[in-house]
Amino acid sequence: MIETDVIAVMGACGPERARYAARLSQATSRPLLAASRLAPQDPGSSAAAFLPWLDVGSGVVAEFPSDASILDVIGTLAERGSGLRLRSVVCVVDAPHLLDDLRRETYAGSSEVDDSGMPRTRYTAHALLAVQQLEYASTIMLVNWSGLSTPDLSITMALVSHLAPSARLRLHQPAVDLLPIAPIPIRSHQDAPGWVQLLNGEFAPHMTDPRISALRYENVRPLHPGRLNTLLDERIESGEFGSVIRSAGFCRFATRSNVIAQWDHVGSMIAFSPVQVDDGMAEAEGLLAVGEDIAFIGLDLHHRALRAALDETALTDDELAAGPSAWATFEDPFPTWQVSRSRE
Repeated sequence: MIETDVIAVMGACGPERARYAARLSQATSRPLLAASRLAPQDPGSSAAAFLPWLDVGSGVVAEFPSDASILDVIGTLAERGSGLRLRSVVCVVDAPHLLDDLRRETYAGSSEVDDSGMPRTRYTAHALLAVQQLEYASTIMLVNWSGLSTPDLSITMALVSHLAPSARLRLHQPAVDLLPIAPIPIRSHQDAPGWVQLLNGEFAPHMTDPRISALRYENVRPLHPGRLNTLLDERIESGEFGSVIRSAGFCRFATRSNVIAQWDHVGSMIAFSPVQVDDGMAEAEGLLAVGEDIAFIGLDLHHRALRAALDETALTDDELAAGPSAWATFEDPFPTWQVSRSRE
């Protein structure tokens, strides 16, 4: 099967993304599939359906809208047998507005089918879409960077490098070669995000700045959800420990101690979702061996104070000794999870 090379262009700023995609199309003599032609509810599948009908020649530049999930796009275009070969994912970043994009509090809706086959709308925070477009990109193109002061540019480049250590970071210069093709096709699953590399002990960002740092927090004790909620709303959100821009990893709530949850935070948005249920464990046995493993990336972070505050949200000696029956009575203000249990 002859495969069509695809360069995917993504980014939170529509006008800047569209201009770059058009210039890249012209510079590489590849046709452009503009975001305006794609179905907003499922742009990845829409692009895959369009491409066989285009005279693509050596390949195509596909621009995706701001609401597109980079994970969905990679999954669709890198699927075996699709006839497509995803050569590069370029994330266009409007440098002066990067922090604003990562702090947006609005949500995007997309259609999906639930386990029963019924259609439903999935809502995803724009900030999460923006940070994932950075984290999973193969190339990050900073535009409008020349208006930043030298210290601000250094902070911006270091932050991007911490969020996406595996990506090539480039400052957009119209007179310079625009072709950012990766040497091998993009994989559908990558250990690309900075937070994943930090938890794996492989974190090595190329760009650094004294004000940008990363912290790995580990604790074997489950968290008290009530105290965690207070920490998030009253202390981390207020900037007491510096500006936590991105944190992600895994944790356990004492009130739901048999469930491993993913901790997923960017800007003002945080979500916890179940990723694994420990079946066959009697209540009295309580899982005490695995607690938190969370990466924090931010600006002017106070590492020691943040660690201490996180330690205070974990169970005390007396609470731990009381066991799961007592933990079930703790305050838990977070949304209920729908979890499925595996059966032997």
